[in-house]
Amino acid sequence: MKPIVAPSILAADFANLESEVKMINDSAADWIHVDIMDGVFVPNLSMGIPVVKAIKKHATKPLDVHLMIVNPERYVEAFHDAGASVISVHIEASPHLHRTIQQIRAMGIKAGVAINPHTGVDQLEDIIGDIDLVCMMSVNPGFGGQKFIENTYKKVERLKSMIMRTGSKAQIEIDGGVNLQNAKSLVNAGADVLVAGNFVFSSSNPKEVIAQLKDLK
Repeated sequence: MKPIVAPSILAADFANLESEVKMINDSAADWIHVDIMDGVFVPNLSMGIPVVKAIKKHATKPLDVHLMIVNPERYVEAFHDAGASVISVHIEASPHLHRTIQQIRAMGIKAGVAINPHTGVDQLEDIIGDIDLVCMMSVNPGFGGQKFIENTYKKVERLKSMIMRTGSKAQIEIDGGVNLQNAKSLVNAGADVLVAGNFVFSSSNPKEVIAQLKDLK
């Protein structure tokens, strides 16, 4: 089965955001991944609700919004209203995770849980049946262009096993350092969604790179 490909708009040229979004619209991509950073949970700032609204204005693909922020429950409704089709919150930043997941799903969109590289998949055991997506960070969150963490393959396998054992419908999304050298191995390990930022947008032909990720050889 072909993976869902979700280019990360964080790596795009923000001076030409409309044309970058339209490029994704015209590509083989399935989703547009939108990274929200608050400078507190992660050591960087990215974009906020007005930029998400601007992306949504031109996007024909679903917006996959990844909240790397503290107190995400305060903002999920606003990001839903801005156009999110998927919202993922970090397990490390959500003391009332189940309530926040219920809040997202009540709005009629997909709810995801993101986990950092040091967070074990066993911590998802009690929530895996209630979520649509696990966003597994394969780099430390906060900056683009980092090197892929090799331990991710084992984590994907363990998570896939948990999903199968529990009957969960959750998809596994890999976020960080995805490229053509590791994408097929990730899918073979059990990944369903591939997020790619710098690898796509630093290419001389982003649409071709997206097509290659979609149709892995």
